[in-house]
Amino acid sequence: MKKTFGLAVVIISLMAAAIVVWGAWLNYSDENQIANLMNHRAVEVNAVRAARRELAPTILLDAVRFSSHNMTDAVALTEGTILRWHVGKNKTVHEGDVIAEMMNESIPLKLQQAESAISRAEAALAQAKSSYQRQERLLARRATSKEKYETAEAQYLAAQSSLREAQVQRDQCLVQQGWLSVQAPLDGEVIIIYQREGAHVQAGTPVALVGDFSWLQFSLNMDDVNARHLQEGQECFLRFPERKTVAKPYDTNYGAGNKERNLEIKAVLKDIVPPLSEPADLRHTVWELDNRTGILEPMTYNGVTMRMGLSYKALAVPLSAMVDKSRDRVFVIDEDNQIHERTVETGVVDDRYIEILSGLSEGELVITGNMDGLEDGMHADVQIGGEES
Repeated sequence: MKKTFGLAVVIISLMAAAIVVWGAWLNYSDENQIANLMNHRAVEVNAVRAARRELAPTILLDAVRFSSHNMTDAVALTEGTILRWHVGKNKTVHEGDVIAEMMNESIPLKLQQAESAISRAEAALAQAKSSYQRQERLLARRATSKEKYETAEAQYLAAQSSLREAQVQRDQCLVQQGWLSVQAPLDGEVIIIYQREGAHVQAGTPVALVGDFSWLQFSLNMDDVNARHLQEGQECFLRFPERKTVAKPYDTNYGAGNKERNLEIKAVLKDIVPPLSEPADLRHTVWELDNRTGILEPMTYNGVTMRMGLSYKALAVPLSAMVDKSRDRVFVIDEDNQIHERTVETGVVDDRYIEILSGLSEGELVITGNMDGLEDGMHADVQIGGEES
């Protein structure tokens, strides 16, 4: 009986061990099969070839300041009270036009005093001249002394000097009287009126701002990657974000952005420093635009898109080929349809493509579109596309 029980226990133990071994083998086999399937699975991807394409670089400007060099204050050249304005705000003026009249009660009084001083000096000069001429005749007949003659001559010269001094004083008063007429410093429009009628101002006080916004300028510091294809006289096109209301710093008749949807404004490159013939990581560029249609006002605009008018060919891939916002990695598919992550150096961008400076060769396949879950070593079922839009 005991032998039979022991034999049964042994048989059951062997069967249990066999089941455990069989289960372990099945588990190992399944894991190997799963791993093998994972290693040889093919993910469906879209891809395009890196190729030389026509690029018109586009740059998003976070903030760009437009200014006018033709903008100057009209200044009161003497002390006085604003009597009247001859022009209103936003009115066109020409250089030298009288835009305001001032009053200074002391100037007419000083002018009257100067005229009186001239009259007295002229009378004194006439008397001194007569005395000098009489002494001159007497001296010629030896009827007077040389001392009296020289005294009369000195008095005559002093009278001449006194008259000239009085005339200078009158001329200064006339200049000050002319300063009471405030003139426009340049051709343009009255942008701001600082002082109202009745306001008392000191000499040197700005009373109005006169400006001409027909031509505006802006400057940009550009990386050499973006600046290396520029040349003076080159055009670019600026597109402004749509906005319903914009703060206008000068409240002029000029606009403050687009007057029409998707309107682009042309600007011309006037200067680039240092020139492209010299190596530099950063270049300062100055651009000028024709604003005679009155679209822009000098101010800072945000979110402006700058598109270069001159295009060139370069090795490029679609923007959708970039793995993330850093734009320095792509997924490449080799001749065995295996996926590899690749670091690249990129250059300029336009609305569709990004320039590849290094890391890719012409003709290589790069994955575009959804890249979630992609890893190095995966196999791809590739759908090759054409020029991606």
